[in-house]
Amino acid sequence: MVSTVSAKNGTWRNWGGNVTVRPAREVTPASVDELAAAVRRAADDGMPVKAVGSGHSFTSIAATDGLLVRPDLLTGIREIDRAAGTVTVEAGTPLKRLNLALAREGLSLANMGDIMEQTVSGAVSTGTHGTGRDSGSIAAQIRALELVTADGSVLTCSAKENPDVFAAARIGLGALGIVTAITFAVEPLFLLTAREEPMPFDRVLAEFDELHAENEHFEFYWFPHTGSTNTKRNNRSAGPERPVPPLKGWFEDEFLSNGVFQVANWVGRAAPPAIPAIARMSSRALSARTYTDIPYKVFTSPRRVRFVEMEYAVPREALPDALRELRALVDRSPLRVSFPVEVRTAPADDITLSTASGRDSAYIAVHMFRGTPHQAYFTAAERIFTAHEGRPHWGKIHTRDASHLSGVYPRFAEFTALRDRLDPDRRFRNDHLRRVLGS
Repeated sequence: MVSTVSAKNGTWRNWGGNVTVRPAREVTPASVDELAAAVRRAADDGMPVKAVGSGHSFTSIAATDGLLVRPDLLTGIREIDRAAGTVTVEAGTPLKRLNLALAREGLSLANMGDIMEQTVSGAVSTGTHGTGRDSGSIAAQIRALELVTADGSVLTCSAKENPDVFAAARIGLGALGIVTAITFAVEPLFLLTAREEPMPFDRVLAEFDELHAENEHFEFYWFPHTGSTNTKRNNRSAGPERPVPPLKGWFEDEFLSNGVFQVANWVGRAAPPAIPAIARMSSRALSARTYTDIPYKVFTSPRRVRFVEMEYAVPREALPDALRELRALVDRSPLRVSFPVEVRTAPADDITLSTASGRDSAYIAVHMFRGTPHQAYFTAAERIFTAHEGRPHWGKIHTRDASHLSGVYPRFAEFTALRDRLDPDRRFRNDHLRRVLGS
């Protein structure tokens, strides 16, 4: 999953294909000093500045008609501090490269999302998360940040140094500056045992609290138009390591979950009435499996079928009711939904604009195959999520603005006041930030 830029006309498109921009200028700085100089030049020219990562956000959060900063050369590990249990990494480093490098060093992040194609700065800036009873989003694992601010200064922050900036910039939406380096907490490499198995929808919701409490990482996928889910429980293991056999992994994760699923979505897009039958066949095609491997090989999986997505975080206790309402919506409407609904959890954290800020949360993600009309489904789902005090994922499609978001984020004014201080002239502005943060 990578962003795409046309060398012919300078057009940048995101991975989902729903955001296209033509910046006036692009830079690919090779150092923090070069980036700071580029920001100062843009200020002299009165030009807005935005940085892009892998392009995996479904909103226009990184769009600009001004200066587009590409962090392709700001990659690699700066330092591993084994005594402190941290790694400092350049902001443009893809998560995949970080995970591989850490594994070679016998280290790992405690938790991660379900893909690893994003850059580390893009992932944390939009609140990318996995699922966890006790361990939170990727941003919650940050111990320090370095960023270039609107006047070209280089600012470092941590719980002890500029703590007010640290509280907000871990999920900064690109509104406070351009992140140039991140220090993550890491730990010795460990093993996870994954147990995947189908389970009826009603049983999952009835036992949700128990499943969440008994497993370090619990998630499930519900197939709309069916009463079926596929559950996944990941827990630390003493071993031995028993990975999925290569041929079996290719057949299940590449052939079925990507190749066959791609074809099924092509059929569904061409003939929407066939989607419920396809969903029933898809849910029955899944079988139980158990395997033990290092974290990134358990947490992440290939996602090659392109889609658009909306995701909301609701209070964890609201999850069963919200999901039952979503199912009732699909069942009583003419909607035809070919993608499963993904459900994950995260513990409360202390990050100003984190979707889990101050409360234990459950995430409900709805998807539609790229090129399929999604507005009716997403609009109806969004009404359900907001009725349950939902907070939209910052990198996923939603329609909420600052007047609404200030009511669901208790520390919203704290973030905007910091933005006023760090970027009074709105150097890092764009239309999307104007909508979600205000002028």
